[in-house]
Amino acid sequence: MHQNHSAKGSGSPEIVIIGAGPAGLSAAYEISKLGLTCTVLEKSSVVGGLARTEEYKGYRFDIGGHRFFTKSKSVDRMWHEILGPDLIRRSRLSRIYYKSRFFAYPLDPVGTLWNLGFLESARCVLSYLAAKASPIKPELTFEQWVRNRFGRRLFEVFFKTYTEKVWGMPCGEIQAEWAAQRIQGLSAGALIREFFRPARRSKQNAIKTLIHEFEYPRLGPGMMWMKCQEIVEARGCAVRRNAPVERIEWQPGKVLAVHSGGERHAGSHFISTMPVREMLLSLDPKPPADVLRAAGDFEYRDFILVALIVRGRDLFADNWIYVHDPGVKVGRIQNFNNWSPDMVPDAETTCLGLEYFCFEGDGLWCASDEELIARAKREIKQLGLVDPSTVTDAKVVRVEKAYPIYNDTYKRGIQKVREFLEVIPNLQLVGRNGMHRYNNQDHSMMTAMLAVRNIMGANYDLWQVNADAEYHETGESVGEDEFRAIARTQPVVPEQVTGIRR
Repeated sequence: MHQNHSAKGSGSPEIVIIGAGPAGLSAAYEISKLGLTCTVLEKSSVVGGLARTEEYKGYRFDIGGHRFFTKSKSVDRMWHEILGPDLIRRSRLSRIYYKSRFFAYPLDPVGTLWNLGFLESARCVLSYLAAKASPIKPELTFEQWVRNRFGRRLFEVFFKTYTEKVWGMPCGEIQAEWAAQRIQGLSAGALIREFFRPARRSKQNAIKTLIHEFEYPRLGPGMMWMKCQEIVEARGCAVRRNAPVERIEWQPGKVLAVHSGGERHAGSHFISTMPVREMLLSLDPKPPADVLRAAGDFEYRDFILVALIVRGRDLFADNWIYVHDPGVKVGRIQNFNNWSPDMVPDAETTCLGLEYFCFEGDGLWCASDEELIARAKREIKQLGLVDPSTVTDAKVVRVEKAYPIYNDTYKRGIQKVREFLEVIPNLQLVGRNGMHRYNNQDHSMMTAMLAVRNIMGANYDLWQVNADAEYHETGESVGEDEFRAIARTQPVVPEQVTGIRR
């Protein structure tokens, strides 16, 4: 349903934005370009949200790895307007690490079976043939979908471990539809045909890694948002850090103010990027009971980064490595030297980021920094990538609510939230956690840009940005092809299946 958030006829709107991540600061940037001002409230001491850059003793590291790549002309233009020559072009290399071998990602048929070796490849072939002869029916889960098409052994090697590390749920509880959308460019039949046709292994079909180019801020993604903060503040906007939301004052018909950092920030229009669960719990007075219950429909996956500073250079060529070894908990390893050499102050050292996926309150989350650093050193040695005696220093960063989970209740919660927003139309939700959507940075930015246009009189339905919907824009043209292009590049998220017998 399209809503009218028009500020026309009411003078200059008073706009309050919750959150100074990519969505919140993109909204502030658009507002400042219009000659208007706003107040941005950020609970952290730094801006950038999940796209911030942490700094420790001159070493800079990304939270999760953020390639600057988009199909959106509006987003790309904003990146270049703000960063200019500081937006550098980098080569991409990302591979899968399994049993001390590297596999190209996405999987390359020849390279995959060649790396697995003859005996294991033969087992994979037999497992595939068995799956084709006796497929699992009905096909309801991610595990069943993959096993039917690739066989049990390929499923266990290249699909099971990493998926379960990231999402914290068994592959037998993830919907089959996610696999159908997520797994592209790989065919078990092609793997088998290519491996047993050595004559076709010409030079052009030799084992190769996947190398693309992407743009990246010279000092990490946080550089983008720190510069954005400087620009919007120079234009008269206020960005208040260390200002967590205490309560959101509302009445039927509108939000009145946000209480943050001991201050009351009144406004005529509000944009929120805070996790939707926290937003609902912050409402004062409390919303109707059914809306308040919806807060329990939203769950999150949390994240820990252990940055290791290592003596030595050129440890490996990858920007990041997916770790499919079930014997370690680390899920992915970033090599920040390969994102930008300027992120490392000493060229004779390397900064590695070991990523751990967890739930707030579980054993990993509650482990001390010392325990996490010891684990990271132990696992990097176990993987055979780095001698832990060369690690000279380390830093632990914990990130709450890094990944919204698409469980079996979130759709119900989103529907209830959307119904409630009809009662307070001057509040718009944008961004990853604001909309409980596991999206890329450009999608978060686009929802924020459109929210600002709604304030100025447009009628965009922000919930349809990722869908094939027709838009009628106001002001600068944003074509439907741009929305479709963004939708095609967003990551697909697994949804949970319940009541499945395996």
